[in-house]
Amino acid sequence: MVSAAAVVVSGLVYRYGQRLALDDVSLSIDQGEVFAFLGPNGGGKTTLFRLLSTLIPVQSGEIEILSLDAARQAHQVRRRIGVVFQAPSLDRKLTVAENLWQHARLYGLSGKVFQERRREMLLRFGLADRAGDLVETLSGGLRRRVELAKGLLHRPQLLLLDEPSTGLDPGARADLWEYLHRVRAEDGVTVVLTTHLLEEADKADRLAIMNAGRVVALDTPERLRSMVGGDTISIETPEPAALAASIRERFGREVTVVDGRVRFEQPDGPQWVARLATEFAGRIQSITVGKPTLEDVFIAKTGHRFREAEEVGVGE
Repeated sequence: MVSAAAVVVSGLVYRYGQRLALDDVSLSIDQGEVFAFLGPNGGGKTTLFRLLSTLIPVQSGEIEILSLDAARQAHQVRRRIGVVFQAPSLDRKLTVAENLWQHARLYGLSGKVFQERRREMLLRFGLADRAGDLVETLSGGLRRRVELAKGLLHRPQLLLLDEPSTGLDPGARADLWEYLHRVRAEDGVTVVLTTHLLEEADKADRLAIMNAGRVVALDTPERLRSMVGGDTISIETPEPAALAASIRERFGREVTVVDGRVRFEQPDGPQWVARLATEFAGRIQSITVGKPTLEDVFIAKTGHRFREAEEVGVGE
């Protein structure tokens, strides 16, 4: 394979014993893109992250990263990527500067080159006045900044992040995304991340929705939401299955029951509130109408909600 894309995945299959974690996954990620893998815990995105970061070997299929074969050229791939793991990788007993020095040694950075890179990263992430602080004294948001500084110290072309918002408050999450978009804009770095947070995936240029080891949808957040087909109408009722059947029979709509509520999509959702309340008086407890969300896209593609997928997930 030879491609100008940052990442190309073809026919990827991965098993843990008899358990299928990835099932024929194929996709490409453009250079300079902020791309998210969105899915519930157990959907397969963590396994895919491990494969992209060369932590585990490819079993079946192909992965091309920056025009390099991830299976046969793993060493060259590692020198061109930066990785920020979900679990903290900083040494809490070292200072910020010492953590950066330790990481630099792994990539052969020293002398003036290291000094310049360290200064650049400390300034970029607002850490210049914290360089001498022990990591264990920093807040979660500051530690994540140090993780990013470390991951970008060797100037990678591709930055991989596994659940980067884990443990961060809303303000720190907003800061994180500001940094990610800045890195893409200023350095042309391709950013690829995994997340189970719907609002986080909505900030990406494109995203792949994963469930049970498969990519069930792939596009921009706007285009994915437009696939739902209009406003989402959700009805609370004592007998959801019976009411869903009645709506299908009376109006010929495609109706589903999700999490005990009757749901369907309609372009003119607000106009249907009075119509449904009149037609099924006494059978409806409440009706809500909302614009499509990525959760609605997930439901449309899988027939269940994120929480339910996490309970029955087969991947990692």
